[in-house]
Amino acid sequence: MWIKALKVIPRISSEEWTRLDLVSRWLIASRSAVFVMTATAGAIGGLLAYRVNLFHWGLFLEAILGIIFAHATNNLLNDYIDYKKGVDHDNYYRAQYGPHPLEHGLLTRREFLAYVMVTGLIAVSFGLLLTWQVGPPTLWFFGAGLVFLLSYTWPLKYVGLGEPAVILVWGPLMIGGTYFVTTGGIWSSWVIVISLVYALGPTTVLLGKHTDKLIQDREKDIHTLPVLLGEKITRYLIISIWLLQYLLIIYLVLTRQLTPFLLIVFFSFPLFMKTIKIFASPRPLSPPAQYAPETWPLYLVSYAFVYSRQFGLLFIAGLILDIVILHLAWW
Repeated sequence: MWIKALKVIPRISSEEWTRLDLVSRWLIASRSAVFVMTATAGAIGGLLAYRVNLFHWGLFLEAILGIIFAHATNNLLNDYIDYKKGVDHDNYYRAQYGPHPLEHGLLTRREFLAYVMVTGLIAVSFGLLLTWQVGPPTLWFFGAGLVFLLSYTWPLKYVGLGEPAVILVWGPLMIGGTYFVTTGGIWSSWVIVISLVYALGPTTVLLGKHTDKLIQDREKDIHTLPVLLGEKITRYLIISIWLLQYLLIIYLVLTRQLTPFLLIVFFSFPLFMKTIKIFASPRPLSPPAQYAPETWPLYLVSYAFVYSRQFGLLFIAGLILDIVILHLAWW
């Protein structure tokens, strides 16, 4: 179940839940399948630190664990606040695509809050430990992360600012923050530009998810960016963001900030072409014939996640090749 929960958000019954161990329950409740995006962001920050010969394994591992537990805390807090506000009632989107511990009665409020508190405490502990080890400037990253963690669900998500916040969190904050602490407190504006290449991917995943539940969010008076822009504009915005990722890679290579090995990301182009065909058409109101019904109502978000995962992994592979070539002095 640990492996399954890290790969997908499993649908389980109350009886199956009672037979699970504590770790499995936490992985499912915190929606751990999406942690791969956070781990990838941290890995990129670490690789950039290694690229400049300022890599410290202990600090890197602490940073990775810190941002993963912070992400988990945000997911749990998101479910708790929306449940308390009544958003997740009446078979709302969140309660359809996976087990909602509160809405489905798998955990009491007290038990769920214990998950939130313990997870959050672990994340904060890593933040404070890194601040003590690296120095007071780390508080800028730690404090910004805390602000976004506490304010994403409300009010940012409700006023169309949740998606822009993801660009900052998965880019300069996660990648830049991991780079900063892993190098022992070194900062570079060069990292910000590179971080945006990856951060745009998780942003499209969130945009896809919010487009999937646009109708429900509008009814619940939740003004996400897709609700404000409309479905068609959002779908083409997502395609434009993916194109921007490729353009940023070309820019970084042409300006010799990265070696041409980063062009390996273009191996994702065939999947990109298939994915934009999905996004170029209106989202169906029911599962298409060829679509797995058990995955519904996840639709656009599923395609965005698969594509962004491939792009992100190729981006990491390109960075590894870039580092190998530089360290062998072949470039």
